[in-house]
Amino acid sequence: MLATLLALLVGLTSVAPAFAVQPDEVLDDPALEQRARDISANLRCLVCQNQSIDDSNAPLAKDLRVLVRDQLKAGKTDEEIMDYVVARYGEFVLLTPVWAPHTLLLWLATPILLIIGLIIVVMLFRRRAAVPEAKPLSAAEKRRLNKMLDQT
Repeated sequence: MLATLLALLVGLTSVAPAFAVQPDEVLDDPALEQRARDISANLRCLVCQNQSIDDSNAPLAKDLRVLVRDQLKAGKTDEEIMDYVVARYGEFVLLTPVWAPHTLLLWLATPILLIIGLIIVVMLFRRRAAVPEAKPLSAAEKRRLNKMLDQT
């Protein structure tokens, strides 16, 4: 029974979100801290690449979290902070790419490929339906086939 409870506890804790924010990084003002969390949730860890800086334990992610909090303490708006980070690290630092002409392929590739795939599937089903059904052999064809089989 104790082992089951322990296994359940370990399982539940592994499902919980893993925030890498250290206690020394947390701001005293809860409103500023929430803004910092909101901003850092949209910034990609440049080391891990598929994690936000809020979820990453990488030293660069910690530096970015501290940078965001320092900017907040300096009175910067969320947009000013995002612009600063993008200017410093490029658009790749954004977890969600911006909607711009140079990122259209990122936004449109999935729907385009999905539509192409659906068209291919429909064409394959139509082609399969268009194949005529095989008709049974006539008596003459059966005799000829049996004659060929007997010769071997």
